[in-house]
Amino acid sequence: MNQAFDPITATVQERTLLPTTADYRALDAAHHLHPFSDMGALNEAGSRVIVKADGVYLWDSDGNRIIDGMAGLWCVNIGYGREELAQAAYRQLRELPYYNTFFKTTHPPVIALSALLSELTPPPFNHFFYCNSGSEGNDTVLRIVYRYWAAQGKPSKKYVIARKNGYHGSTIAGATLGGMAYMHEQMPSKVEHIVHIDQPYFFGEAPEHMSPEAFGIERARQLEAKILELGPENVAAFVAEPFQGAGGVIFPPSSYWPEIERICRRYDVLLVADEVIGGFGRTGEWFSHQHFGFAPDLLTLAKGLTSGYVPMGAVALHERVAKPIVENGEFNHGHTYSGHPVAAAVAVANLTLLRDEGIVERVKHDTGPYLQSSLRQVFGDHPCVGEVTGAGLVAAIQLAQAPRERQRFANGNEIALACRERCFNSNLIMRASGDRLMLSPPLVVSHAEIDEIVEKAKRAIDAALRQLKLL
Repeated sequence: MNQAFDPITATVQERTLLPTTADYRALDAAHHLHPFSDMGALNEAGSRVIVKADGVYLWDSDGNRIIDGMAGLWCVNIGYGREELAQAAYRQLRELPYYNTFFKTTHPPVIALSALLSELTPPPFNHFFYCNSGSEGNDTVLRIVYRYWAAQGKPSKKYVIARKNGYHGSTIAGATLGGMAYMHEQMPSKVEHIVHIDQPYFFGEAPEHMSPEAFGIERARQLEAKILELGPENVAAFVAEPFQGAGGVIFPPSSYWPEIERICRRYDVLLVADEVIGGFGRTGEWFSHQHFGFAPDLLTLAKGLTSGYVPMGAVALHERVAKPIVENGEFNHGHTYSGHPVAAAVAVANLTLLRDEGIVERVKHDTGPYLQSSLRQVFGDHPCVGEVTGAGLVAAIQLAQAPRERQRFANGNEIALACRERCFNSNLIMRASGDRLMLSPPLVVSHAEIDEIVEKAKRAIDAALRQLKLL
C-alpha cells in the first residue's frame, strides 16, 4: 500500500490521484462486500475502479474511458456531471441538510417535488409517499395496498399476484414480490400472501405456431385464473413492470396489457406498475405504462427520479387509492429519510431539466428511434441473434442458436456473460440477463455516441462468439 496514503483523511483529489489501482483493489477486497457478487472470485480478479464521469462516459483509475450503455443501473437519465444537480444539493445542504416529515412537519423541497410530480404523472396521480429506493417503494406499495382494502372494509383482500422473472427489489418483501428463483433460494423467510404467474416472454416461452397476440392473451388470462383460484374477495393487487427490466428487457405482446387491465377492473384488483426502471423517459414517454397504454392505480418510482445522483424512491397514488388512505386515520409506515430535503431538491432540479430541455420528447422522436433502428440494422440478420426488442432508449439482444426457429442455446447464460465481459473489457458497459444482452444508456446520449455503443457492441459480441466457436 502507498505509505503516504490514508483513505480516511485524504481529500477527494488525493483519493483520485495518489493511490494506484492495486491500492484501491487491496482496500476494496479487504473491506467491501459488493451487491450480487461472488466476492472470492471478484477479489481474486480485482474490481475495476471508476473514478469520474461526464455525460455518457466513465473513467477508471487506469485512465480508460468507458461508454456507459446502462446509465449506471438504469438510473442516470440526465447523464453524468450536471452542475445544476450538484448546485441544488449544495444549496440545500447549506440551508436545511436534513429534517424528517414525521411529527406534523414538512419542508419546501418535498412540497415542490410533490407538486412537480403531480404535473408530470398522468392525472389523477396527486399524492406521493417517499422512501430511499425502488425496493423500499415496493415494500411501501404492499403497505398501501393492504391499508387501502382495510379502509374499504375488505380486509380479506390480502393476496398480491406478481410474475415469475419479475424484479421488484432486494429487500425481503421486494424479493418475495419479484419472481426470480435464484433470489428466493437464498431467502427462506418470505412475505406471506404473494403468488406468481408466468411472464409474457414470447421468444423464450411461446409454443410453436402461436402468434404474439394469442400468447399475450394466454399469459394475461393466467392472472384471471389465479384470481379465481384464490377468490376475487381475497386478491388485493397485481404488481408488474410494464416491461421487465432486470429479467431481460422483455416487452410483452401488444395484446397483453389491455387484457391485464380488463381483468383487474372486472375483479376489483388494484393494478400496480413498477416504474422504477421505465419511469422518467426511458421508453420515450414520461412513464412506460403510457407506452403500453394502460392506467395503473399505483406507480413505484425511483432511479430516474434523481438520475441516481442521490438515493430516492416514491410511490404515486391514484386519487381513488389516496382518498381512503387520507381519510381513514394514521398510516403507520415511514422511513427516517422519507422525503429527504437534499434528495427532494436534487429530484426537482433533475425533473425540471428533463422537462425544460425536452429530453423525454427527444428520446421519443429522435434518439430512441435511432438506437432501435441502429440495433435492428446491425443485429437483425445476425446468425446468433433471435430478436432485438425495446423502445426509446432501452433494448435487448436475444442470443439464439437457431433464430428463426426461436431455438435458444442450452448454455445461453454462459454465452451472454462472455459477451458482456468482452464488452466491458472493450470499454462498453452492457448487461446480461439469462441469454439476453441489454442496453439502457443515459437519455442525453447523442447519435454519435449511439453509433459508438452499437459498433462496440457488435465488435465485442462477435469476438466473444468467435472465441466460443459459435461464429
